Amino acid sequence: MRNDLIPIAKIQSRIHVVCGKRVMLDADLARFYGVTTFNLNKAVGRNLDRFPENFAFVLTPEEMRNLIFQSGISSSQAFDGEGIRNVGRGYGGTRKPARVFTEQGVAMLASVLRSARAVAISVALVRAFVQLRELLATHRELAVKLSQLERKLAGHDHATSAISLRPSANCWNRPRNRRRRWVFIRC
Repeated sequence: MRNDLIPIAKIQSRIHVVCGKRVMLDADLARFYGVTTFNLNKAVGRNLDRFPENFAFVLTPEEMRNLIFQSGISSSQAFDGEGIRNVGRGYGGTRKPARVFTEQGVAMLASVLRSARAVAISVALVRAFVQLRELLATHRELAVKLSQLERKLAGHDHATSAISLRPSANCWNRPRNRRRRWVFIRC
């Protein structure tokens, strides 16, 4: 099985932040695993003991609303405060609140789905989460260094503002020697 089944960038674009946790939607995971969302949730439902609250959870209406504003919604759907409902032609869209999976829940999905593709996809998904975590740690380090430079620069600004940039009277009134003499020294 190839390690690059799904580009890491594509996986990372599907990672959302809900309640301060990085999670992936059940529909996105189902697409990656090559199963329907219904079957993925059915397999999870049969093995709920493997998915505690910090591995997977169902979004509340408020969390769903926030997520819809982040990612968009299909034209055949509407979200009233209670949940998502279909409007218009009556097909497509989500009928239930989404189940989301944290990094640990994504890793656990491979054992529930039990296929070679599921194992390979889970490895790719966990790598994407790890790479994202490392990237965020790098950004934190850069932010700390940037704040240190800003403090240092503020100190330099204060020091340079104390220096007078106007030339003193001695600089302008000095007599100039118009004739320069060249002196040659023999070595």
